[in-house]
Order: sequence, then C-alpha cells, then structure tokens
Amino acid sequence: MIPIPSGVRVWLVAGHTDMRKGFDGLAVLVQERLSRDPHSGHLFVFRGRRGDLIKVLWYDGQGASCWDPDIRRIASLWRTSPRAPER
Repeated sequence: MIPIPSGVRVWLVAGHTDMRKGFDGLAVLVQERLSRDPHSGHLFVFRGRRGDLIKVLWYDGQGASCWDPDIRRIASLWRTSPRAPER
C-alpha cells in the first residue's frame, strides 16, 4: 500500500470514463472537466461505465501514477447515476 500524505484531496469524478485512457488522457480530463491541475498532488478517481473498474491518477511531486485497482468488493459503494454523462 502506498501512504497518502495528509492534506491530499480525493476527487471522485462524476459520470463514467473511458477506461482505455492512460495518465495523459486522464490528466486532460482533470484539466478540461474539473479545471484542476493533475500535478497538484491530489488524487483523482475515475469510474468505468459498468462500475466495476476505477482508475486513480496521482502526482506525488516526484512522478506520476495511474492505477487501476481491482475494486470488485467495493464497486457497489459507487452507484450509477441515471444521468451520468460519458467523459
């Protein structure tokens, strides 16, 4: 497990995201859709269409990371929205 420093905000990106995107594609979404800096040190969490995949984007000041953890056990915590736009 990677320790997350205190003060780091976690952004849950509404809707669903194309899970084929890597760091660069997700960083563009952070800039365009959230008007945030992907190199800010905050965590950005993106959800796949079916709700069984997430990707986490994080820049820790030394390097960029993009994870796609297995979330089958916690997928039900992030319910789908009837009007969730595709990103």
